[in-house]
Amino acid sequence: MLFDDTYLTIEKPAEGDFRDRGSKFLSFAYPINSEGDIKPILAQLRTEHPKANHHCWAMRLGTDRSVFRINDDGEPSGTAGRPILNVLLSKNITNIIVIVVRYFGGTLLGVPGLINAYRTAAEEALKVANVVEKTINDVYTIGFEYQHMNEVMRIIKDDNLTVLNQQFDNACSVKISIRKMQVNRSISKFEKVENVVIKLEL
Repeated sequence: MLFDDTYLTIEKPAEGDFRDRGSKFLSFAYPINSEGDIKPILAQLRTEHPKANHHCWAMRLGTDRSVFRINDDGEPSGTAGRPILNVLLSKNITNIIVIVVRYFGGTLLGVPGLINAYRTAAEEALKVANVVEKTINDVYTIGFEYQHMNEVMRIIKDDNLTVLNQQFDNACSVKISIRKMQVNRSISKFEKVENVVIKLEL
């Protein structure tokens, strides 16, 4: 299998909704970069929808798509967070949280009805979301002497690398982002520069 160094996420927040027998399911999809992003998003939605009965959600994180969490927020186990997560899995999207806010309409939907409602609401938000492909990058700091600046900058230009930060003094350094697939190729070019110091940022 070829090493896959891309992943899918959404560009910006998106909203959808689904109604069934008087219940309203409002769905909100947000791009996230860490678990720390979740709390403020949930707090904001709880402020905007204080009368809603449930705020159920699922999230996926990590370019290897390995981190996920679900929350049924009082709905019967497996009827809310899991169907939302299944939508994220089927679309292969990561670095995302989808929250479905439910206003109860007075009629019980039953387990199949709830699963369908939460799944459909999540799908509605993702239908309008702009899904983008991003590359998985490593960040390196390249330290070098001023007289070798042209060599270093030429490699950055030739390999189309993204400069995140740079300082040019007697001792120069450039912080760059390199797509995983081309790390070895680019780093071996930098290693040929005299007295260069290459550091992987974690």
